[in-house]
Amino acid sequence: MRSLKISILSAIVTLCSGTVLAVGSASAESYKAHLTSLNADKIGSAAQGDAILTVQGEQLEVRIVMKGVPANIEHWEHFHGFPNAKDATCVTANMDKNRDGYIDLGETEPQSGTTMVPFNDKPEDMVIPTHTYPHASAKGDFEYTKMVPLKQLEQTFGRVYDGASLELDKRVIYVHGVPSDSDLPASVGSLGTVPSHVTIPIACGKIERID
Repeated sequence: MRSLKISILSAIVTLCSGTVLAVGSASAESYKAHLTSLNADKIGSAAQGDAILTVQGEQLEVRIVMKGVPANIEHWEHFHGFPNAKDATCVTANMDKNRDGYIDLGETEPQSGTTMVPFNDKPEDMVIPTHTYPHASAKGDFEYTKMVPLKQLEQTFGRVYDGASLELDKRVIYVHGVPSDSDLPASVGSLGTVPSHVTIPIACGKIERID
């Protein structure tokens, strides 16, 4: 009888544990973006990579893995979008409005919206110009992983964009940057006083929900 009771108790514990795991899994939201190259024929490297964003409880985990980026420099990376939640898409080479052969930051805006959340040391602060973005290796690759406090990010985002919400599947991710000695024409635009070699897009990917 005692064996039977122990067996029944074990079965109940196992069942309850499985239920907890199932509930925990159901509460997660996962998103992905496959990033493909921009301006590759001009900058001499074809950047590509993948991003996974996972909302789990009070955290947003962001992991971005890139290869083929210009080596040994910092690369700004952000998600871009529209405050009214219009669906953002990546710019394409034929959207070179001034026909200088480069897609610059300003030319991304009609399709992709504005620069919103940086993937630097503190995405939740939404401070764009910092020197805390990933730094590529000598091989031209980098990996960025960050646990972001979700509530703080949502609060900052809502304050900056008048109550708007993150709506990740309406956004796109851009990676930027070429070496400072790159011979970019003066027609390549940028963000305020930030040099164009810092903000020129080198890869973009649409964020899609996957669960």
